[in-house]
Amino acid sequence: MLLLHLSPNRSSLCSSITFHPFPLNLSHSFQLSLQPQPFFSLTTKQQSNNHFFRRRCTNSVATLNTQIASFISLFQQIGIGFVETQTLFTNNPDLTSLPLDSLRTRLLSLHSLGFDRVTLYQLVTKRPTVLTDKEIDPLLTFLRDELQGEIEKEQLNRLFFATEPRFLVGFPQKVQLLIDRGVPVYKVVHVLNKVNLQKALCYRAVDEIDKIIAFLEPFSGISLILKRPAVLNFDLESQLVPRVNVLTELSGGDDDSVGKVLLRFPAFLNYSVEHVEEHVEFLRSFVDLGDQEIFRIILGFPAIVTASRERKLRPRIQFLKDCGLDSGDIFKFLIKAPLFLSHSFYGNIVHKLVLLVKIGYRYRTRDLAMAMRSATRTNCENLRKVIGLFLSYGLTCEDIVAMAKKHPQILQYNNASLEKKMKYLIEEMERDIEELLVFPAFLGYKFDDRIKHRFEVKKSTRGGGMSINKLLTVSNERFTGK
Repeated sequence: MLLLHLSPNRSSLCSSITFHPFPLNLSHSFQLSLQPQPFFSLTTKQQSNNHFFRRRCTNSVATLNTQIASFISLFQQIGIGFVETQTLFTNNPDLTSLPLDSLRTRLLSLHSLGFDRVTLYQLVTKRPTVLTDKEIDPLLTFLRDELQGEIEKEQLNRLFFATEPRFLVGFPQKVQLLIDRGVPVYKVVHVLNKVNLQKALCYRAVDEIDKIIAFLEPFSGISLILKRPAVLNFDLESQLVPRVNVLTELSGGDDDSVGKVLLRFPAFLNYSVEHVEEHVEFLRSFVDLGDQEIFRIILGFPAIVTASRERKLRPRIQFLKDCGLDSGDIFKFLIKAPLFLSHSFYGNIVHKLVLLVKIGYRYRTRDLAMAMRSATRTNCENLRKVIGLFLSYGLTCEDIVAMAKKHPQILQYNNASLEKKMKYLIEEMERDIEELLVFPAFLGYKFDDRIKHRFEVKKSTRGGGMSINKLLTVSNERFTGK
């Protein structure tokens, strides 16, 4: 090992060596201005512990001075001082077997991947084997040439700082497996930047990674990995298999639907089997739903597993029960308005309930629950504007409630779209606004494709007296006379 023990007057050597400032380009040659030096004075203990010096003690003084000074200069350029260099070589004998050019090349490769001076200093002093292990070179070449150096700096830091070199063997082959299994080449860097490289690749054999991908294949497979690369971090037997099996059993073995759940909400896999089963059991016992119904709710709203059972689920479902809904009604409500379970009570639900009660809905009634189902699908501001729009056209609160009882969706439509249709009804179709009381579903049809198109086709033959109900509800075949 290379011990940089010099004469007791160590400063005499240091003062005679002129170090060039760090240029951030390690490919620059390291020129040192050396002055004649006195012969090194080593104690007997130092000599016995310094086989590197003993091995080369026959060299000329000038040659040895130049070699030692070159090592010092090389490491000084990444911020490693004289004493740290001495400690580094003392504790890592393998460094002494490498030529200076080899060390310089390794540092250059690391620098080309984005490791700046500070990071190189930290890396070399914390994990000096990064300069000596043979496994590093193929990885550096792969990261630089094949992946175009696009792995994020934070990922590289974790990879080199926290991973023993023996676990870096085969890294290129594991990345190639992802590509062979269907990850597009242009997406592979995205995947690598979003996973825990140690868990997902380094600590696993190629066949283990292949088994994970094969297991996920029936459940949106590669699409799931691309949307949520972190699924590759999970252990196959203890995490992925049992968590997916919960959904498979609820669905009755419908792999396609399970894949839709996972693709819609990949974070579902973050939750333990126990956590998911507690939510399922709550819906079974408190709402009296069957497995197929529970799965359909999860399919429409996978994030239900994120909602607290006692703080959110129980009081909201109790409200629906208080409004007179039975388990079948609650199921239909949650299928159409699942966000009711997650919206803030005081920041969202209360404001909508107040608006609905103000226009005439009675509290804890079935009609209120149905209105709330539609109101859940819009925001408070739009609901307020919709009510204000109806009032501005001369309709009363009683009229709004009456229309909403027939067609609850009017409460969730965009207010600007409603105004466009109501204006056309009055100005172009020359109808009274009261016709909406009879046929409020008029407001749910597409303006250009249905309302305007059909009216312009028929107005020349049928005149202004045609029923807007018949105009819009007949099928395309009957309308065109086919």
